[in-house]
Amino acid sequence: MMRIYLDMCCFNRPYDPQDQLKISMETQSKLKIQRLIEEGKLELIGSYTLDYECSNVPVPMRKRSIKEFLYKNMSGYVGIERDKEISIIAKRIMDTNIKQQDAYHVASAIYAGCSFFITTDIRLLKYKTAEIRLVNPIDFITEMEV
Repeated sequence: MMRIYLDMCCFNRPYDPQDQLKISMETQSKLKIQRLIEEGKLELIGSYTLDYECSNVPVPMRKRSIKEFLYKNMSGYVGIERDKEISIIAKRIMDTNIKQQDAYHVASAIYAGCSFFITTDIRLLKYKTAEIRLVNPIDFITEMEV
């Protein structure tokens, strides 16, 4: 089964103003991905980096909703005890001018053997590697439905 990793931008997308078509389409695609996870058609991987970012979500209802979805639906988890291994991968990613937090997310996904890293972060989507595919939710759903 395909393993995927969604970053916090992706989890927060449904809470963004939906007046732009791209944002609305990303939201609908992200919600479809959630349904596929809940149906057991995709494996969701979480990480200590995702936990940290989730703990900084300023709106309590959003934070609770995201945490509940994660903990109910994660198939795997990259914990803090893997920080040494994750740091080595993240350093290599940061060397390409990717921000530290983003690099740790991508490194966790690579470490966990994910096929896709799903994000709405346009700058992060420019990072390319043979180890994992970085895509936005729309492109992921488009590929899945072909």
